[in-house]
Amino acid sequence: MARAIVLVCDSLGVGELPDAKDFGDEGSNTLGHVLESQHPKLPNLTRLGLLHTLPKPASDERPQSAFGRMAEVSAGKDTTTGHWEMMGLIVKDPFRTYPHGFPKEVIAEYERRIGRKTLGNKPASGTVILDELGEEHMRTGFPIVYTSADSVFQVAAHEEVIPIQELWKICAIARELMRGENNVGRIIARPFVGTGRGHFKRTANRKDFSVRPTGETVVERAHKSGKQVIGLGKIADIFDRVGIDKEIRTESNSDGMRKTIDLVKESNADFVFTNLVDFDSKYGHRNDAPGYARALETFDQELGELLKALRKDDLLFITADHGCDPTDVSTDHTREYVPFLIAGPHVSQARDLGTRRTFADLGATICEHLGISGKGFPGKSALSELQ
Repeated sequence: MARAIVLVCDSLGVGELPDAKDFGDEGSNTLGHVLESQHPKLPNLTRLGLLHTLPKPASDERPQSAFGRMAEVSAGKDTTTGHWEMMGLIVKDPFRTYPHGFPKEVIAEYERRIGRKTLGNKPASGTVILDELGEEHMRTGFPIVYTSADSVFQVAAHEEVIPIQELWKICAIARELMRGENNVGRIIARPFVGTGRGHFKRTANRKDFSVRPTGETVVERAHKSGKQVIGLGKIADIFDRVGIDKEIRTESNSDGMRKTIDLVKESNADFVFTNLVDFDSKYGHRNDAPGYARALETFDQELGELLKALRKDDLLFITADHGCDPTDVSTDHTREYVPFLIAGPHVSQARDLGTRRTFADLGATICEHLGISGKGFPGKSALSELQ
């Protein structure tokens, strides 16, 4: 039985795209710069060809699997856009961003709907704004609203001030509000704990409230074709649960890998789709190159166990949704190529898949592998190139 397992190493870009300058990302290279500055040991990823996806290969070791890189054609560099494109849905019009905060009338209406005032309303780093406004939030009970260079409306609240379920409720209200001309890609609940400035820490109870996909995706078609689709991490949130048969929340990269490995060993699910967000949220956005390198080394070790668990007809895909170069001066996503690695028991020799025109080649390959129609999707399958 053919199965597809997809690991999205959130933000693991492999070099600037030709239009990176238009996004303010000229010179970005998430993986390359982490390798240059930190020198992590990545034996499994090296064998799979990851280091050969960079503009200049960072290893002389010949890969033992299929490797390439994919370009993004959608108008954006955010999580939603990247995941939708890899599943065959091109985003032609970028989601709206708010570089100066949200309009006063929007915040006023939001406050009216949730029955309380808010703090913030500006672009900010998630950890910085907690230090700035966390104590005031604890005194007043007012949630912290902020955005970033991406199309996001983020709501932060201390778990002992606004309980998780209540935070999710006021984020659902924001999702209803932020539509039409004020549409944003995601509303993100950002719960945190801690006693005061310098001691606040975000928890794993994050939840994303995404826009419903504007067209059919490979996820939805697989579901409609009778395939069981399991989304781990924030996958279900990204696709607004359309086409997801089962959602499994994760607390960290390692938790996501453990749960993915368990599914591969014990489940007969046709399509296992996992997002590993720590690379992005804990290290990319925080400009923490050493932390990024350590996370890659841990992932590499866990990957070894996953590779051993694959069955004979399984294909494992490893990719990313955008970049977030931790050595960059900004803390925002970067417009980059992403890896396109394919591994499995039947993929035992080096196969250079080259530079793919679109992230959608991943979805097209999954369609052919699972035996479902790829008609209408923009990507080109790489399955025949694995022979």
